[in-house]
Amino acid sequence: MPASLINSQMEIDRLSAIRTIDSEIQALNDLKKSLNAQSLTSALNIMQNTKGRIILTGMGKSGHIGRKIAASLASTGTPSFFVHPAEASHGDLGMITEDDVVIAISNSGESRELIDILNYCKRFGITIIAVTKNTESSLAKASSMVLALPNNGEACPLGLAPTNSTTATLVLGDILTVGLIERKGFSKEDFNDRHPGGKLGAILKHVSDLMHTGEEMPILEEHSNMQSVLLEMTSKRLGCVGFINELGELTGILTDGDLRRCLSADILNSKAIDLMTKNPKTISPSAMTSEALKLMHDKKITNLFVLDGKRPVGVIHIHDLLNNGVA
Repeated sequence: MPASLINSQMEIDRLSAIRTIDSEIQALNDLKKSLNAQSLTSALNIMQNTKGRIILTGMGKSGHIGRKIAASLASTGTPSFFVHPAEASHGDLGMITEDDVVIAISNSGESRELIDILNYCKRFGITIIAVTKNTESSLAKASSMVLALPNNGEACPLGLAPTNSTTATLVLGDILTVGLIERKGFSKEDFNDRHPGGKLGAILKHVSDLMHTGEEMPILEEHSNMQSVLLEMTSKRLGCVGFINELGELTGILTDGDLRRCLSADILNSKAIDLMTKNPKTISPSAMTSEALKLMHDKKITNLFVLDGKRPVGVIHIHDLLNNGVA
């Protein structure tokens, strides 16, 4: 293909991308302008106070968005899962209890596959929150309340493929998720409890989860001779030794780098207290591992002693962080 045609196609694609972005940005601006504060607060009240779970349902692209919203809610302290409308009619209705709240998503509000779920909820008095563009739809009329989506078409040039509508629905789900996080005071520690695996779980671990303790700690009394220091550093293999006073308080640290810098013929005649770095950087056992990594990076060090008050309870090496995916 000639370069001129390639460049022409690139410009066509770029302009198409910009139109799509602009269209979806407009959809979010319309959502922002049309957001009904009373409906939003009512929905959050219902979701926060439910004794059961939040059940998301929807067909097609609405269902895909519903799955994401359910996953976000569940991971941030609000028990939630997705029920497929087609499967609901074949036994999965039994997954929905009278204590639950159902959020039904339908762009048009006329998805036939939702009928069985709606009838089941009406029969057992289960609260339904509708998410739809059509506030006069069958779904809206069957629901306890409606969270309305902006009715501003789609970015798709045919005006058919869900684009603007799914983006707006996704953001509305995020609004509900964040609203509940803030209402419940959901913390980083709570988040960590639900994300123990993977990189995110590693970043959210506490220093106490990875630190070396007990016999693994390279610790000596501050007046120890350098022969003892070298033996301790070599045997514990953490590249450092910490030193304590008669009260058991950390007073200094020597690293393998420090030893290389002060190496001399009479080093073995020295005492730890003469060569150690006093008042070293330390960290709390309750600190997040990401905080430990940042401190090591900022101070260009590879070890941190972990203190409870002034007493060392552990030591953490940068390799402990990197090997556990904290990076």
